[in-house]
Amino acid sequence: MVDVAALVTAAREGRPRAVARLISLVEGASPQLREVMAALAPRCGNAFVVGLTGSPGVGKSTTTSALVSAYRKQGRRVGVLAVDPSSPFSGGALLGDRVRMGDHASDPGVYIRSMATRGHLGGLAWAAPQAIRVLDAAGCDVILVETVGVGQSEVEIAAQADTSVVLLAPGMGDGIQAAKAGILEIGDVYVVNKADRDGADATVRELNHMLGLGEARGPGDWRPPVVKTVAARGEGVEDMLAALDKHRGWMAERGVLGERRAARAAKEIEAIAVTALRERMGELRGGQRLDVLAERVLSGSLDPYAAADELVEGVTEG
Repeated sequence: MVDVAALVTAAREGRPRAVARLISLVEGASPQLREVMAALAPRCGNAFVVGLTGSPGVGKSTTTSALVSAYRKQGRRVGVLAVDPSSPFSGGALLGDRVRMGDHASDPGVYIRSMATRGHLGGLAWAAPQAIRVLDAAGCDVILVETVGVGQSEVEIAAQADTSVVLLAPGMGDGIQAAKAGILEIGDVYVVNKADRDGADATVRELNHMLGLGEARGPGDWRPPVVKTVAARGEGVEDMLAALDKHRGWMAERGVLGERRAARAAKEIEAIAVTALRERMGELRGGQRLDVLAERVLSGSLDPYAAADELVEGVTEG
C-alpha cells in the first residue's frame, strides 16, 4: 500500500517521482485511487489547462515544446500530458520518449508525461482528467495537453481544456477541411504552424472565412484569432501566448471559465459513474439475471427496453 498523504505532499513540493507515481496510480486504476483523488481535491482548481490538437504532422509536439519555453521564461511551472497512440504489443505509448521535448527534461519546473490512449477514442487517454488533477494539485501553473492527432473527430479535448488550440499547417489539406464540421469547430485559438511554407497566407484566409461563416456573435463575444507560427524557430510563439492569455482573461471576465470547469467536473463525475455501472453490469453478465432477461426478450414476453429497465434496477439496487 502507498502512503498517499506523503506522496501528495511530495508531489506538491515538486518532486517528479511523486507526481509520476500518482499518475501511475491513476492509469492503473489503483484500489487507492479514491484516496488519491480525495487527497488532491482541496489542492485543485488553480492550473490553466491548454489543449493542443490537430492532424498528425502539423507540429503539435514542437509547438508544445515552444510554449513550455515561453511559459518558463515567465517563471511558471508547466505540466505536459502528451497522449500518444498505444502500442499494439505492450499497450504503452508509441512515442513515449518525447524526443522533441528533450530540452526540458532536466528542468525542475517542467513535468512531462506520455500517456497511451489504450484504445480510447477522441484523442485522449481515459485517465487524462485525473492526470490533469494530479498536475494541478502538484502546483503546475499551466498544463498543456497534447492530443494523439487522429484527425477531424478528435474533439474530446474541447471538454477537458480551458482553452483549445487547433493547429494546422499549409499544404496538408487542412484548408479544404476548413468548411467541414468536426475538429475545426472546437478551437478557441487557431494556429497555422510552419508558416514559412507556401500557402500559409491562403490557409489563414480560409480559416478567417470559416470563422466569418460561423454562428452569429454578439458584441463582446469571443472570436477565435488565427496566429501564424514557425514553432521550430520560436517564431510567432509570443503572439500565440498573447492569444491564450487574452482568451483566459475574456473567459474570467464573462464567467465562461467557471462554466467550462463546472462542465468538465460534471463530465468527469458522469464518466466515473458510468464506469462503475459497467463494472456492475460485468458482474451481472457473469450471473443469471442477464441470461434470463435475454431469454424473455427472445420469447417475446419482454421487450428490450423493459429488460434494460429491469437490468438497471438490478444494478442500482445491488
